[in-house]
Amino acid sequence: MPAYLTLVIAVLAETIGTTALQASQQFTRPLPSVLVVISYGLAFYFLSLTLRAMPVGVVYALWSGLGVVLIAVIGRVAFGQRLDLPAILGLAMIVAGIAVIQLFSKTATH
Repeated sequence: MPAYLTLVIAVLAETIGTTALQASQQFTRPLPSVLVVISYGLAFYFLSLTLRAMPVGVVYALWSGLGVVLIAVIGRVAFGQRLDLPAILGLAMIVAGIAVIQLFSKTATH
């Protein structure tokens, strides 16, 4: 399986897990709590597969950066959480950093 595909799966699983973590209400709701454990397990498994082909620093930067942006969007849509201008600018810088890694770094697998 290509490294970018395993990375995308890891990001999606982590995003599902984090969304379920919010929905679990501090692990007081069983179904979201179980989903947290399963999703994070899958996220780390697919993250480990990605590490076979890409350096850990690049993988972690992409995984965490993409996850932060997705969770911010889900937080707004699903939970009505608003971001102020500094938060939006910070997220834009994360996206810019990911773009720099992908477009210009020889370390990233292309």
